[in-house]
Amino acid sequence: MRALVLLSGGIDSALCALLAKKEGRRVGALTISYGQRHAIELERARRLGAAMGLEEHLFLDLPPEVFANSSLTNPSMSVPMDRLIDASIPSTYVPSRNLVFLSLAAAAAEGRGIGEIWIGVNALDYSGYPDCRPEFLAAFEAVLNAGTKAGTEGQPVRVLAPLLRLNKAEIIRAGHDLGLDFSLTWSCYAPAPGNRPCARCDSCVLRARGFGEAGLLDPLTAAGSGGGV
Repeated sequence: MRALVLLSGGIDSALCALLAKKEGRRVGALTISYGQRHAIELERARRLGAAMGLEEHLFLDLPPEVFANSSLTNPSMSVPMDRLIDASIPSTYVPSRNLVFLSLAAAAAEGRGIGEIWIGVNALDYSGYPDCRPEFLAAFEAVLNAGTKAGTEGQPVRVLAPLLRLNKAEIIRAGHDLGLDFSLTWSCYAPAPGNRPCARCDSCVLRARGFGEAGLLDPLTAAGSGGGV
């Protein structure tokens, strides 16, 4: 069985790739540039892919104009700092990003005869994004298999989100157990000069909390060079 992982350069997607390999899958990855201000994650994804020996690693570039009205793509907007993370949807939400990413992954997977798409979304420790919920994933899988040749011919493509019900500490422990090199990952939404984490955006806060609750040291934070969800 072959699997295509949406690999962002962060801990969650990297763990998905390791889990897929553990399950005996032949793993490829898709990494997408969409004008994100934390573009360092693209290089981290490249390094992770090389370290994990992926079968194939695709890189796609999307124009940032596609994703308007997000503080991750619009330089005139500020990334929220020191926010109380709750069910509200912050400005770092990128409109329909996972819908677009999964659609691109579906096209790449179907064209290659790949039967599984793995995505590292999480519905517990996250920033309230609607495209990280189980309802969205189930609906997307249904649409995917209703509108593709593979689905209509009885070879449906599955969408797998193995981290969906895990909290960040559980994810980090699982990554540690599988030997994930956390120093290769990234997540800070608003990197400071020198690619240092801001330590104040949602992603930095969730990462720090996860490592603390897991009882593990974040090698990038300890080294003063960044972090990744």
